[in-house]
Amino acid sequence: MEDTQDHLGMWVTADGHVRQELLPNGRYDEARGERKSAYQGNYWIKGDHIDYKDDTGFTADGEFRDGVLYHGGMIFYKENK
Repeated sequence: MEDTQDHLGMWVTADGHVRQELLPNGRYDEARGERKSAYQGNYWIKGDHIDYKDDTGFTADGEFRDGVLYHGGMIFYKENK
């Protein structure tokens, strides 16, 4: 895995409905509304590209552009706490 330090942490849609945490061990945990851990799986980052494979085998991808994550037709913003 490449250096992903800037990408680790919680990513949230503007309405807060979808929350996706990129963990340092290459795993992610995504909540949808009140449904915690709705999706979990592995991710790989290369450059500005991210690939996902959830625990059911579903695959998806996304792109980081100017500090914003575009994934699955959604726009995620990094949560800074």
